[in-house]
Amino acid sequence: MPTTVDHELVEAAARVASGHARGDAHTVAAAARARDGRIVTAMNVYHFTGGPCAELAVIGTAAGQGAHRLDTIVAVGDGDRGVMPPCGRCRQVLFDYFPSIGVIVAAGDALSTVPIAELLPGAYVWRDEA
Repeated sequence: MPTTVDHELVEAAARVASGHARGDAHTVAAAARARDGRIVTAMNVYHFTGGPCAELAVIGTAAGQGAHRLDTIVAVGDGDRGVMPPCGRCRQVLFDYFPSIGVIVAAGDALSTVPIAELLPGAYVWRDEA
């Protein structure tokens, strides 16, 4: 897992958040670095029934483009809210699909890349990884 911050990934998510946010329906963008180096982006789809967060949307977008291995992910809010941590559901899904993925998070003004397992201590493991 990369330990340095992928600033190109942060900038890609920020561009999508600032350029494509629309009212309450699309307020957070995510960008993920695929194992082959390409960047995949997506927006959340807010809906009162529980539409997908940006991180989940980017997983589906990546799969639709044949990128099934993601190394790093970041979410950025619209309105200059900056880097946002994944919610609990996204943390579990990221851990289940990509147990070694790095997540870019903010600590004050500093960014860091942390393993998803650090964001989900005591995670439920729903499948045998053997």
